[in-house]
This record gives sequence, C-alpha cells and structure tokens, in this order.
Amino acid sequence: MDMNRETTGFTSSDTLVVVDRGRRRRVAIIAAVGLLVIALLAAFFLLRGNEEKDAAAAAQSATQAPTVTVIVPGQSDVAGLVTASGPLAAKRDQPVGIAGQGGRVQRVLVDAGSWVRAGQVLAVVDRSVQAQEAAQLAAQVDAARANAALAQNNYERAMGLLGRGFVSKAEIDSKKASRDAANAQVRVAQAQLAASRAELGRLNVLAPTSGLILTRNVEVGQIVSPGSGPLFRLAEGGQMEMQAQLSQQDLALVHAGMGAEVTPIGSDRKFSGTVWQIAPAIDPKTRLGMVRIAVPYDNLMKPGGFAEARITAGSTSAPLLPQSAVLSDDNGNYVYIANAKNEVERRNIKIGTVDDRGVTIAEGLTGKEAVVLSAGPFLNPGQKINPRRQAAR
Repeated sequence: MDMNRETTGFTSSDTLVVVDRGRRRRVAIIAAVGLLVIALLAAFFLLRGNEEKDAAAAAQSATQAPTVTVIVPGQSDVAGLVTASGPLAAKRDQPVGIAGQGGRVQRVLVDAGSWVRAGQVLAVVDRSVQAQEAAQLAAQVDAARANAALAQNNYERAMGLLGRGFVSKAEIDSKKASRDAANAQVRVAQAQLAASRAELGRLNVLAPTSGLILTRNVEVGQIVSPGSGPLFRLAEGGQMEMQAQLSQQDLALVHAGMGAEVTPIGSDRKFSGTVWQIAPAIDPKTRLGMVRIAVPYDNLMKPGGFAEARITAGSTSAPLLPQSAVLSDDNGNYVYIANAKNEVERRNIKIGTVDDRGVTIAEGLTGKEAVVLSAGPFLNPGQKINPRRQAAR
C-alpha cells in the first residue's frame, strides 16, 4: 500500500452537495428573457386593444354624426347692388296760386287726390266788381266806334265838296286827322276791354298741366291774393320719385338710366323705377348725395313717405347661394359652414341681390367655404357633421 495516497472515508450519515454556479446563471438569464417576452406580448395586446377601441369609437362617432349636404359656391357674375333709403315725392311738384288781383273765393272745384287736365278750373274767385268794369269798357268801345264812324262820314263829305271848291285843303286834313284819332280811340277802348276780360279770366285758378292734386289749401269764402301762397300743389302727370340718399362711394357707381327696385316702408310691394337724375353736389354736412328715382304712381307712393331702394349698378363677382342656405335671426343673416374639422361654424353675411338664381352674398364669404345647403335650422355651432359635397349650380 502506497502510504502517500490519502484515503478519505464517508460515513452513511454524510451528504455530499455539489454546486454548479454557471448553470444557475443560465437559468436566471432564461427566466429574465421569458419575463421580458411576456411583458412585450402583454404591451402589444394592450396597445392593440386600445387601437381597436379607438377605431370602434371613431366608427361609432362617424355613425352618429349626421350627413349634411354642403356646396362650395365659388364666384358668380351677378348684378352689382347699391342699397339706399330716402323720402318719396312728386317728380315735378307744381305750386298753383292766384294769378290775378284776387278776391273772395266763390267755389273750389277739386280736392286733394283729384286728377285734373291742363287748363281745368280748380277754383273761382268773386268777379262782380271786375265784371262791371268790363261792361263799362265794352260801352266805351261802342262809343268810340260811333265817334269813329261819324268822323269817317265827315271826312268823306268833305272830300266830295273838295272838288267843287266848297272846302279847303286844310279842312280836309283836319277831317282826316279827326277820323284817324277816332279810329285810334276805338283801338284803345278795345285793348282796355281785352285787358279787363283777361283779368276776369285770371280770377279762375287753373291747372297749369295735367296731373294729380296733392294738397288743397283754399276754402270757399277765403280772401286770396298773389301774396297768399300756393292754393294747390300738383304732381305733373302724377309722376312720383324716390329721393335716395347715397354715400360718395356708392354715388360713383350709379348713373342715369339704371334700374331700381323701390319698396315703400310698411309695404312688401316692390315697384320698378329708373334713376333719372344724380345730384351734381354732395351735402357737406351729411356727406350724402341725392339720386332721384322715377317710379309710377300708386296709392302706396305717397309724397312725404319713406322708401328703400335697391339700384342695379353694373355687374360683379360674388358667391351665389340657394335661398335655403341663408338663415336669419336677431343678429342678422348668416350661413353655416363645415370647417376643416368637419364641425359646424356660423358665418355672418351681408346679402346682396335676391332673384330667381339665388341669393348673392355681398360680404362674409369668399366662395371657397363648404356651406351647409339646407340643414341649417337643425344644426348647432361646433356640432360634428359628415359633409357630403354637392356641385354648385
């Protein structure tokens, strides 16, 4: 036996424990990797679930948003419009007064609102004194004629005696002068009688032209004279006008001959008129100029009343919308548009012309907006919608 070999003995009660440290590290790494994989898978499924929820919510929101028809109007060639207001008046307002000496009014033959013709008698003034004067002058004419006839006879007899030598040439000249003077006196008396009769005619108040009596300022028994002022006011031909007040900027757009639409205040009737005169000057106080619009006579066209006018002034480019797209409330006219977020947005506008084509938008839109066509009354600003575009006409 080798004495250098050491022999170790184990008893049955001893336990041998062998520790492999490299294997333990591998197990720890595998466990960590497994946990990481599990965490990544959990995060993936969690994110996917959230995306699916968001997509479902978006789909649900899209399903709940109402589908609304919108149009992009663009720019259309439309008639330019100038709006104005002003009083109504007679186009030619003629005052009618007494032309003669005057006197006491005996009869008034017309009243306000009467249609008269040129030369028609409107009122009669007492002429008893003037009639007596005319009768006296008529008698003077008869006397002058008698004297002229006598002078003519005397002249003719003298001419018959001249050839027989019973009268001289000087006496013939005297007879001739007397005859000529008598004839001149006849003409003087006739002229005085004509003047008197003309004065009698001037005691009648006559209509200078045909037209409509606007006012009557005389009554029976009233004493009138040339200083009494107008007894009647007459609208020549019954023609009326609106005296529209325009700013200097709008005045530059208007010229004679342009059409206009006049609406008396308190009425919904519209009357077609024509611009016939533009004021050559602007009021320095108000900075407004007058445009006179001729309109036909109507019971609603009462001088002194007020009216609004819409003057068609050339053409311009502007958005044109159907009337269903334009809404109105206490704050004015407006439309709803769909903004970039598909949300309803209110847009205040100013209306231009309104005709069979639609409503011209003078201010508030460029024409590039998506305007809600007809569902406006059922929408609210900020509400989500699903816009469906329709081609503009």
